[in-house]
Amino acid sequence: MVAAGLIPAPADPFPPTLTLALEKVETLRYGENPHQPAARYRRPGTTLADGLFGVERAPLQGKAISYNNVLDAAAASSLGRALRGPGVVIVKHTNPCGAAERPTLLEAWSAALEADPVSAFGGVVALTRPVDRVVAERLVSIFLEVVIAPAVEPDALAVLATKPNLRVLIDEALAEDVPSGRLDPTGSIRTAGGAVLVTVPDVAPDDADVWSCATRRVPTDAELLDLDLAWRLVRGVTSNAIVLVKDRRLVGMGSGQTSRVDAARQAVAKAHTMLGASATLGAACGSDAFFPFADAVEVCLAAGVSAFAQPGGSVRDPETIAAVDAAGAAMVLTAVRHFRH
Repeated sequence: MVAAGLIPAPADPFPPTLTLALEKVETLRYGENPHQPAARYRRPGTTLADGLFGVERAPLQGKAISYNNVLDAAAASSLGRALRGPGVVIVKHTNPCGAAERPTLLEAWSAALEADPVSAFGGVVALTRPVDRVVAERLVSIFLEVVIAPAVEPDALAVLATKPNLRVLIDEALAEDVPSGRLDPTGSIRTAGGAVLVTVPDVAPDDADVWSCATRRVPTDAELLDLDLAWRLVRGVTSNAIVLVKDRRLVGMGSGQTSRVDAARQAVAKAHTMLGASATLGAACGSDAFFPFADAVEVCLAAGVSAFAQPGGSVRDPETIAAVDAAGAAMVLTAVRHFRH
């Protein structure tokens, strides 16, 4: 098993000089804030495999897409593509605040929204199946910025049109239960303090079959389903990231914290505030990176969390695993890290 977060490469795939051609799509009203001018570009030759905005087409309806809409819609689409079957993810400020997989799209929407209706206000929603009239009626019952789906039925579009400012985007890849992102070595480009950082996007699907169980107790089938969803969601949460899932629904999330124990406290507090103390009993926890201490695990165990997925690789792994064993809970090691800075 390779060390957590490391992918051995046979050769350096990056050229000494990288020339990028960008096609301007549009000048935006403004950037992240009103005092910042902004524009949107795309690389020639991109496809839907590169992401929601890899192809250029107009929204089915709504106001022009803003800078922040692009960021949130891209995040929602990426997370939505990782869902399986009928599913819904609600994103706010690029982080998921609601997510669920259910037998029907309507059930998935209701479950996702119930977990945090406060954060969902003004959010971006990705749905993995075509939107029908009944689902559309639920969507327009709250204020949303963007709705993304693989298709929208005509009578549903008439309902969505009652909210003329609501942007409606199509992403056919949302209906695929197996993600098909392109592992382009130069597919992710960011600027930072005068530097330009280039990396392969973190879009390769995870394989739960290669996880190893580190505890005496093996996760139950139900816990494995929740761990699988928690692990698919946690890669879309800003680090430090903790995700709590119960019955295939996101119930609590800690994001952007400077310590992992604070992320765990935030996730538990969110779950209890929105759904009550029972929300974390028997829940599964996904951690985007290893636990440097047992404290974050102990916070989750005290709240009744019964299963954990984490990369492993900390020098204190034995201490953390011992705490899980002492509580009769289960922990799997994924050997993959999902930091998102």
